[in-house]
Amino acid sequence: MIQHAQAGGRALICGSVAFDTIMVFEDRFRNHILPDKIHMLNVSFLVPQMRREFGGCGGNIAYNLKLLGDTGYLMATVGRDAGLYLEWMQQNGIPTDYVRVLESEHTAQGFVTTDLDDNQIWAFHPGAMQHSHVNEVSQAARQAEQPIKVGIVAPDGRDGMIQHAAQFAAAGIPFIFDLGQAMPLFDGEHLKTFISQATYLALNDYEWQVVQQRTGWSEAQILNHVQALIVTRGAEGSEIHTREGKIVIPPAKPKAVVDPTGCGDAYRAGLLHGLLHGRDWQTTGRIASLLGAIKIEARGTQNHRFTRDEFATRYRENFGTPL
Repeated sequence: MIQHAQAGGRALICGSVAFDTIMVFEDRFRNHILPDKIHMLNVSFLVPQMRREFGGCGGNIAYNLKLLGDTGYLMATVGRDAGLYLEWMQQNGIPTDYVRVLESEHTAQGFVTTDLDDNQIWAFHPGAMQHSHVNEVSQAARQAEQPIKVGIVAPDGRDGMIQHAAQFAAAGIPFIFDLGQAMPLFDGEHLKTFISQATYLALNDYEWQVVQQRTGWSEAQILNHVQALIVTRGAEGSEIHTREGKIVIPPAKPKAVVDPTGCGDAYRAGLLHGLLHGRDWQTTGRIASLLGAIKIEARGTQNHRFTRDEFATRYRENFGTPL
């Protein structure tokens, strides 16, 4: 059975909150974009299908952590249009104590149009996310009803990520650094600073290659700073590198591959769950792997659900051991 969160310990989740608007163009972009006229592009696409999802890395992680029976304090900035998202959080038991509403801004929003070949055209408005640095880890740590046992710095506003990592380190709170979509914002020196401050580093395999290239640091050099380097490899599973050696985490099998968006955030929620409960890395990695697989089965990043008994059953089916 999945345990409830240990008394006296919560996670602080620093990361973006965003609306995702997904539209489907029932044709192919290549039929309407002339290559020799790309310098004077002026096109319009009819999109009969549209849906709006709750997203953002911080919101996704908090949602998944709650599914596992834990409560994470989400620390983020949203805009004056965030009412529906705040209601959603409250309905799902996600505290909004440290979600700050900025009346002068819109909530961060992503707009994507997908064609029949799965090509995508994205536009992203950062809005209130750009001001995430107005929130302080120390303030949340002082005011939280239960002490902060572990944190995560997930993709967010650039200044917010820099300041929150430094604040976690200054407060002596262990935290995961999650580079993700924020990768273009930081050079090698920034990344070295993050790694030196973090307790754990979580990356996908592409991000891992970029981090090595930009910092010039090897796996061994990074492990001089962090307790664990977690590298996800999609359908091939993941690896957890520690100073004691490498732990290979097998992939969990989804019942259907519907939408991989947000599976990395689900995986990171599994890591937080394991850290909150003092699980070993073998178990923590498998919990994270299964949670990512379950997310893939649903469209959108916060539409999957399960009971603790259902999760424990699928864990045993995938890995052959009880949870």
